[in-house]
Amino acid sequence: MDLQADLVAHVRGDVDFSSRRRAEYSSDASNYRRTPRGVVYPADRDDVAAAVAVCARHDVPVTTRGSGTSIAGNAVGEGVVVDLSRYLTRIVSVDPEARTATVEPGVIPDVLNSAVAEHGLRFGPDPSTHGRCTVGGMIGNDSCGSHSVAWGRTSDNVVALEVLCYDGTRLSVGAGHEPAAEDGDASGGRAGAIHAGLRELVDRHRAALRTELGRFSRQVSGYGLHHLLPENGSDLARALVGSEGTCAIVLSATVRLVPVPREERLVVAGFDDSVAAADVVPRVLEYRPLTCEGMDDRILDVLRARRPESIPQGVLPEGTAWLLIDVDGPAERADELAGELSGMAGVRGVTTVADPAKRRAVFKIREDGSGLATRSPDGTMSWPGWEDAAVPPRNLGAYLRDFHHLLDEYGLFGVVYGHFGEGCLHVRLDFDLSSERGVRRFEEFMSAAALLVVRHGGAPSGEHGDGRARSAQLPAMYSAEMLTAFAEFKAIWDPDNRMNPGIITDPDRESAGLRMGPQNTWLPLPTSLELHEDGGSIGTAVHRCIGVGKCLNTSGGVMCPSYRATRNEKDSTRGRARVLQEMILGDVVTDGWQSEEVGEALDLCLSCKGCKSDCPVGVDMATYKTEYLYQRYRGKLRPAAHYSMGWLPSLARLASRMPRLANAISAAPFRGALKRAGGIAPERELPRFAERTFLDWFARRPDTGGAARPGGTRPTVLLWADTFTNYFSPQVGAAAVEVLEAAGFEVLVPRRARCCGLTWMSTGQLDTARRKLRRSIETAAPHVEAGVPMVVLEPSCAALFRSDATELLGDDPDVRAVSGATHTLAEFLRAHASDWTPPEVGGSARVQVHCHQHAIMGASADEGVLRAAGAEAAQLDAGCCGLAGNFGFERGHYETSRLVAEHGVLPAVRAAPSSAAIVADGFSCRTQLDQLAGMPSAHLAEVLADGLRAQRGQQQG
Repeated sequence: MDLQADLVAHVRGDVDFSSRRRAEYSSDASNYRRTPRGVVYPADRDDVAAAVAVCARHDVPVTTRGSGTSIAGNAVGEGVVVDLSRYLTRIVSVDPEARTATVEPGVIPDVLNSAVAEHGLRFGPDPSTHGRCTVGGMIGNDSCGSHSVAWGRTSDNVVALEVLCYDGTRLSVGAGHEPAAEDGDASGGRAGAIHAGLRELVDRHRAALRTELGRFSRQVSGYGLHHLLPENGSDLARALVGSEGTCAIVLSATVRLVPVPREERLVVAGFDDSVAAADVVPRVLEYRPLTCEGMDDRILDVLRARRPESIPQGVLPEGTAWLLIDVDGPAERADELAGELSGMAGVRGVTTVADPAKRRAVFKIREDGSGLATRSPDGTMSWPGWEDAAVPPRNLGAYLRDFHHLLDEYGLFGVVYGHFGEGCLHVRLDFDLSSERGVRRFEEFMSAAALLVVRHGGAPSGEHGDGRARSAQLPAMYSAEMLTAFAEFKAIWDPDNRMNPGIITDPDRESAGLRMGPQNTWLPLPTSLELHEDGGSIGTAVHRCIGVGKCLNTSGGVMCPSYRATRNEKDSTRGRARVLQEMILGDVVTDGWQSEEVGEALDLCLSCKGCKSDCPVGVDMATYKTEYLYQRYRGKLRPAAHYSMGWLPSLARLASRMPRLANAISAAPFRGALKRAGGIAPERELPRFAERTFLDWFARRPDTGGAARPGGTRPTVLLWADTFTNYFSPQVGAAAVEVLEAAGFEVLVPRRARCCGLTWMSTGQLDTARRKLRRSIETAAPHVEAGVPMVVLEPSCAALFRSDATELLGDDPDVRAVSGATHTLAEFLRAHASDWTPPEVGGSARVQVHCHQHAIMGASADEGVLRAAGAEAAQLDAGCCGLAGNFGFERGHYETSRLVAEHGVLPAVRAAPSSAAIVADGFSCRTQLDQLAGMPSAHLAEVLADGLRAQRGQQQG
């Protein structure tokens, strides 16, 4: 029986050896690529043992994986990957009195913290990936996080472990006692042998363990064998933490919990540079802060270019580098620290922040550092490798000075940030990993950097582990005796070297298996879209993804709705990017644009564009899906929904001639046949065509004259009659006219209905999309060139004019002009009618932001207009509604569409005050809320127009 068949026969969980799945798991968040033979998702702890037993019979290596966010390459392997994040997610027990919790390895830290919050407790370690990484992965790496300066590393917070060896031995290990075989396990003799071997190791190397290990708080490199010393409690559990899956598999863990701080305040200090920030760290530590994080201005450069609204105002003082220092206690304590910092050399300014929302916004910038530092505003890519070296905090300033000199020597550029309070620096460098010469320089730099950090009393790894990136540098730090002790420790647990081989002991070179290495050539696949931000290269575009996995978060923002619904790697932005990357390489995914694997990965992509804004490196999966659909079906018969939904504007124009007949045909008894023919989900209701189009209404309406602007002028605005407003929601257009005229503008509309090409673009019919868009640009450009701004009511259409138009038509002057003149209604009112007072609407308003608006324009203007109208307004921040234009209407997508809505939007709307107005500018959003929950919602224009009518009624009364 072959390996796959044997696993299927003996594992109750999922076994997947498909080329698509192997592509998804070929990388983690590191520089490395290792394509596994297959992936196993065990159903429970016993199933892990069954899977490993099969691998042992076939002598196949095993690599365990949590969320795959390892930056050092310790979550990829060429054997079988055992993913513990899908099913081993139970919080087994919580003991508030002992302040401990027992969890399975797939538990996400944020989930654990939510579960123990009612007891006023939390799990201390909090890496920036705390919303998606797993406790098991944190144990493998000995993860730390921003609060480690107060609460320590994962190894400081583990009480006991249940582990599994490659030979099937299951043990419970902790402090002060011998490893014990699990009840019913016949491997008691093996447990005794492990204990004897460990005792002999300690006796043999006692002096080296005492002098070389445990010297400072972030000494993560190598194995933590000093925990085996009797003065350290002979703690085998802590010794296994940080072993990176090379010794045993964690089946469950009992972890220590800490009290949640009661009164946190953030002190932010701005400095001349990062070295000046590092110099003050020893003094800051005397205040015993909860955090002491550093970052420099180049991270903000990326945000200024991509998401300027995410930089909180009035929080970051003047400077080019900052320390973010959280203190727990009364305001006077934070003020004392701020006052002392203000007088220190190199400090330009200090602010104190008590507002929790602003604190979160600042720390979100720091948490996104791994992704933000990857791609500079000019498109230059930077890579990990030397991204988490650490020194004792007192040496940080001197090390950082010398490190900058080393970068200059090698001609490298990097963005510095990290856990300054623990002496741990994160930096991504613009290595050339794609040429032979560049790889040689990479190896030379890694060796020189290792010698430098050791000279300053530090370690190559202070958090992420050695992995494939730094294991080869351990001889620079440790004696030959210590390296022997490491090898002996590994052999005690895994004598046949089948647990994550090539890491820590007997390592590969750091240049082996680089994903971007010169050994990997890209296929010259054609593209139709401009991909102007990536030099026209689909390879460069999809390699934006470096695997940080923010798309695996399950709350906040938009990205990634399909993953939130299915929790399947293939339905995440990262999983799709990995499959596309393998398509470019052509080894695992072999048929280019015609590959079935790519179609499977992209099938449930909603094209929401959430990743374009929420992904720290700006992956734009909606654009890549559009390109795929174009290439896949070019010159071929398309899915039926591409004709019914893609050509919706043309069908709507035809239906508008006889809307009652069209609506009757789309109703029973013709409904089922019509849906089948059009590839529409049977569960979906077909939207009704309006009795009269917006353009028809506008042409026949009486001239109301409208109000005048201050000074008696009535400037002109072009109101774009998009397909959805014109044919389905003309009342929205009429409301917008009423609002714009009340604000003192003369409203123009196109003489004929024009479509921007959105529906053709989303279905990959790019030739038709270009023709439609070109006609729209030709219609709008004369007005724009005359200085007339344009308001687009449908957010997805506005986003196309603002962003996608250049992908379709290139760098055309008319396209640029129309793009620059395009506004949402709220944006226009804020920019061109800031002196107009909106009507009082009062009450509460909850804003469901269309995903394309979230990605391209943002919604701060909408909230501003509503607040100016007297409403208590807030964004729902519940993610995509799930309909996503054509996606939710397509056959086979209804259930995912519904699950996406039930994950975020629908619960958020239900939780809103019953009197709150639900404001949703997107036709898709309003349709979804109506069809799935019968919830009324309105466009901003309708809300304001209702306010105007009420205002007139009061005046007349």
